[in-house]
Amino acid sequence: MEFSNWTTAQEFIFSAFPCSWGDSVICFIPLLFIYAFIIVGNLVIITVVHRNTHLHTPMYFFISALSFLEIWYTTATIPKMLSSLLSERRSITLNGCVLQMYFFHSTGISEVCLLTAMAFDRYLAICSPLHYPTIMTPRMCAQLILGCCVCGFLTPLPEIAWIATLPFCGSNHLEHIFCDFLPVLRLACTDTHTIVMIQVVDIIHAVEIITAVMLIVLSYVGIVAVILRIRSAEGRRKAFSTCVSHLTVFLLFFGSVALMYLRFSATYSLFWDTAIALAFAVLSPFFNPIIYSLRNKEIKEAIKKHIGQVSILIHKSRNLT
Repeated sequence: MEFSNWTTAQEFIFSAFPCSWGDSVICFIPLLFIYAFIIVGNLVIITVVHRNTHLHTPMYFFISALSFLEIWYTTATIPKMLSSLLSERRSITLNGCVLQMYFFHSTGISEVCLLTAMAFDRYLAICSPLHYPTIMTPRMCAQLILGCCVCGFLTPLPEIAWIATLPFCGSNHLEHIFCDFLPVLRLACTDTHTIVMIQVVDIIHAVEIITAVMLIVLSYVGIVAVILRIRSAEGRRKAFSTCVSHLTVFLLFFGSVALMYLRFSATYSLFWDTAIALAFAVLSPFFNPIIYSLRNKEIKEAIKKHIGQVSILIHKSRNLT
């Protein structure tokens, strides 16, 4: 047995990245582009919603809050992935690993809660349009967003605190592209208690995901029931169009999350583990700004308006010089 693979040091080495320098660079370039696009795209949405008073409605407040969370959700993992791709020693300290897991899961759970709140918002807007303005006030929006963040940042704390106390006396090679619960737990000194706790973590994740999915599905059952009662085809189309973006993001995000965290005893190959992780940690956040801008007429028009204003200012400055 190679003793170099065994350590009591508080450090892990990512072993799921490409071994050759050429393959690492090939992976680095698109990942850097995707991360830059996520940051810029979400900042554009936040800025557009903030600067346009006609977008100061509950739906757009939720969208801008989701964009804010997306920035930090991806920042928890992607910068470390980028540095690991260009580094010879792809390591992370135990403290760094614990912090990465905490911020990745806290922002992710906050997003899950926020997507649930957005489904509730769409349910109220379509099923109770007369009471909607009095229920979904700016104060209520702020309270829901704050509640989602509090829930997101408190929920993973017990798991994180427990993992931080575990001894890691086995291999320090982490078979993943970032720190996550199950890959890290596999490296702990295995005993009956740890195996039981891994099963408990699985159950906690399952309850979180299934609860959110059930609440969102129930909201959409009510929405569909109301839409089907609308007599005109145009009225049905307009009502459903306000939900398309949210429904698309929900299916994209929860689909990949469910594959990763609802598998229980099922195991995937390293390739599929990595592919699924990239789906919900990188690709889903990449598509969200596209979905919310291209599928939303008001945001598209606001973006075009600001681009036009910027081009006019640039043209005037050139004329002055």
